[in-house]
Amino acid sequence: MKTLNSAFLYCDQLVGDFEQVIQKPILNQSSVYYTGIDLGTAYIVLAVLDEHYRPVAGAYRFASVVKDGMVVDYIGAIRIVKELKQELEEKLGTELIYAAAALPPGTFTLDSGAIKHVVQGAGFEITGLLDEPTAANAVLKIKDGAIVDIGGGTTGIAILKDGEVIYVADEPTGGTHFSLVIAGAYKMSFDQADQYKRDFKNHRELLPVLRPVIEKVSSIINRHISQYPVKEIYLVGGTCCLVGIEEMIAKQTNLPTYKPQNPMFVTPLGIALNCTQEIL
Repeated sequence: MKTLNSAFLYCDQLVGDFEQVIQKPILNQSSVYYTGIDLGTAYIVLAVLDEHYRPVAGAYRFASVVKDGMVVDYIGAIRIVKELKQELEEKLGTELIYAAAALPPGTFTLDSGAIKHVVQGAGFEITGLLDEPTAANAVLKIKDGAIVDIGGGTTGIAILKDGEVIYVADEPTGGTHFSLVIAGAYKMSFDQADQYKRDFKNHRELLPVLRPVIEKVSSIINRHISQYPVKEIYLVGGTCCLVGIEEMIAKQTNLPTYKPQNPMFVTPLGIALNCTQEIL
């Protein structure tokens, strides 16, 4: 692993700005606001950018409306997105109209309609619907390599060549599986294990416990990149917040593996960067 101060300068700056406006929104008037909606297995995240595509507000909430990349609680998803929308509108003092969303790679034919209806049902006009790795790369700006999005339920892989996505895949195995292993090892409930996992102070202790699941993730990555000349791996997604996960994946794949300072917010910001005023 190497530090990403130079490689991910834009990414880390954008994410850092977004983390600040979650706590303190920027109230300067903008002619238009662009919202990125990330319906994750563990969290729903809304990222709001101004007319210059700079972060001005954001909110997120733990949710279980998506499983293995698919919407399983349609009404619950609409309710949470609508509540987060209203919360941000009250903070900004304006209506949020335009939004884009994303799906795990390979699920467009299965779930794109459901995602679109969730966004519309929450009161947005949807202007973009893209795959998550493409969204993430709007922030990462990777030319060649593999973007691996380890979310709550699935591991998504996108291989890029000359800045274009040439292969995508998505398989079950993610943060939910991490929590199940912790629950079994520590005799905790799933919810207790999930909270224990989120405390950074516990991460080094948990790495040996989670090794089998991380090795499973690594084997998924290895299988999908085996036919391509991938030289580097870039991690995003909330599960990649686990301290040291990049080192274990690098060891299992024999490839340099990097992650930005906060992998959780890369995809929602990338979604927002792909938002326009052109209605789908």
